[in-house]
Amino acid sequence: MTDHTTDRTTDHEPAAADGQTTTGGQAPADGQAADHEPAAAGAPAAARRAAPSRRALLGWGAAGLALSSAAAGVTATRLTGSDEESGAAAADSGAAVPFYGAHQAGIATAVQDRLHFAAFDVTTDDRDELIALLKEWTKAAARMTQGKAVGGGAVGGLAEAPPDDTGEALGLKPSRLTLTFGVGPTLFKDKKGKDRFGLASRRPEALIDLPPFPGDNLDPARSDGDLCVQACADDPQVAVHAIRNLARIGMGKVAIRWSQLGFGKTSSTTPDAQTPRNMMGFKDGTRNIAGTDSAALDKHVWVGARTGPAWLVGGSYLVARRIRMHIETWDRASLKEQEDVFGRTKGEGAPLGKRREHDEPNLKALPPTAHVRLAHPDSNGGVRILRRGYSFTDGTDGLGRLDAGLFFLAYQRDVRQGFVPVQQSLARGDALNEYIQHVGSALFAVPPGVRDADDWWGRALFS
Repeated sequence: MTDHTTDRTTDHEPAAADGQTTTGGQAPADGQAADHEPAAAGAPAAARRAAPSRRALLGWGAAGLALSSAAAGVTATRLTGSDEESGAAAADSGAAVPFYGAHQAGIATAVQDRLHFAAFDVTTDDRDELIALLKEWTKAAARMTQGKAVGGGAVGGLAEAPPDDTGEALGLKPSRLTLTFGVGPTLFKDKKGKDRFGLASRRPEALIDLPPFPGDNLDPARSDGDLCVQACADDPQVAVHAIRNLARIGMGKVAIRWSQLGFGKTSSTTPDAQTPRNMMGFKDGTRNIAGTDSAALDKHVWVGARTGPAWLVGGSYLVARRIRMHIETWDRASLKEQEDVFGRTKGEGAPLGKRREHDEPNLKALPPTAHVRLAHPDSNGGVRILRRGYSFTDGTDGLGRLDAGLFFLAYQRDVRQGFVPVQQSLARGDALNEYIQHVGSALFAVPPGVRDADDWWGRALFS
């Protein structure tokens, strides 16, 4: 999905999210409206090529995933402020992303190469225990994102006691690790209607139960969750280490409900960067919201004072969808059919009839069922979202078919005016639906950033 012009507005009703949906289309940047403390804009992004580490090239081998080989170089951008890209290029992909700031890192941050996403069920009913866990998680996250061990570390402690850190990231660089925390609808009131933590009255109106969409085949075991943590890094072992340690710290209070490993980022928040390809070999979402575009972020991504509860101002909403691609069927489709489905050329990624991937499409000249046409902001009232999706492959389904596809992640200011209407449009008429199916789904409210060492994830929610 592509994006187009930028307009400025003041904070009125929640801005529409980006122009793409579950299927894998993505949306661009747009106007602005700051009704909270805006993030620093950041200078134009400059990139420098850096050789990937040997461990990064190994991919998710330890996790049992079949991954393709890494590209010859990785573009790394040094981040200043926890949720904005700056113009200074990182010396290598091992750089550390600041943890503290007005917004959580891992949203507008330059998209890293690898993902480990985990949704958690809270197993304690004790509010104080949950608060204590979130404080401990925050301290651990702050250390891990800077390449430091959790607590006293993996070695050097009492021989008779378990180490504070699991140790598999010893000697590794921070690898631009970001950890992004969110809360699901069931934290406010569980499936049985119980308000376990006295939060029911604080549930945001926009934290809805996502409606069913035509064609969905959702697996409850891969959907929902009380809490989530998105770990992104350029080294897969660094991302896995982070989730593993948070799960270990939370033992007895939380349990992983489901998780997803991802490789091969499918979108970029870096201006003018080449759009990565998805598992179907196509570029999708060539004008994602840029991490440097504070106007578009304020309008489409960050929750404002007039559009959300006070505890969520400066935060966002995250939609996570596991999208299975019918790879074997797709691979037998002709090149023309594939290009007509997306409305793009497969080689350059340009809209049909255009030359370059970032060229504005002539929507009326595209097939009426083309993904680009249906997902474009002009077809959806200007709706835009910020995408951070990843490809995945999880072996086979037992019938000899590859279990692979897109793990779709999208941030927006209000899903009711962003993801939901666009997905409804795509679910009804997108030709891509013949080759994909949504099998997992979750929605989370993502609080604002942790301001300093005395702050913690979700503090304003519990205050």
